Parts: sequence; C-alpha cells; structure tokens
Amino acid sequence: QVQLVESGGGSVQAGGSLRLSCGAIGDASSRRSMAWFRQAPGKEREGVAVITTGGSTTYYADSVKGRFTISQDNARTTLYLQMNSLKPEDTAMYYCAASSSYRVYPPLHRLSYPYWGQGTQVTVSS
Repeated sequence: QVQLVESGGGSVQAGGSLRLSCGAIGDASSRRSMAWFRQAPGKEREGVAVITTGGSTTYYADSVKGRFTISQDNARTTLYLQMNSLKPEDTAMYYCAASSSYRVYPPLHRLSYPYWGQGTQVTVSS
C-alpha cells in the first residue's frame, strides 16, 4: 500500500538544525495523513508532528512547538521535518508514519498510523 523511507538523520550540536525527509511511495489514499514520531532508548514512541492532506492542518507535540516544522512537497511524495534549536532531549530514532484517514484522532497517537518507515537516527550533543 505504501512504502516510507526516512533520511537526513545524523549528529548535531545543541542549538543546531537538521532536516529529515521521508520518501513516500504508494497510493495517495494510504497516506492522507502523515506524521513524524520518535523513540528514545527505554521510552515509548511519541508523536512529534502531523500534517493532513493538502498541508493546511498541522499538529505538534508541545515539546517541539516553535522549533520543528512539518511540511510536504506538492506531489505529496516527500515529507519533511525541519528541526531547529535542537536539544539533547530530541535525541531519538525518528520515524515517518502514514494513515489513510483524512483526519487522525488522536493525531499524535502511534496506533493511529498503520504504515511506518524504518527510522533515521538523530543525535544531539551538548
């Protein structure tokens, strides 16, 4: 139905920036809503940001508001996560996720997304 491949992860110092990309291949109906999640060792996977079809509606976790921006290209084949003012607590494996729903509720819950990428590691040092 859909294949998701993340890229752009790496190591960066605190205060730096990084942009993650997620290439999406498959029926558009399977990725009407897309999101970024992250999971640090020993912690639960948490929602970071969500964007709905058309890009007119976005949702962000409180911990990243004002620092991260989710977006996608016009063809809806690539999802982005611009991360600024990175903090050590942002260190995690970041995953791209997709849902066939036009609107996901709750928008940042992992069980709302049936399709997942393999993840890309982001490490922020002090």
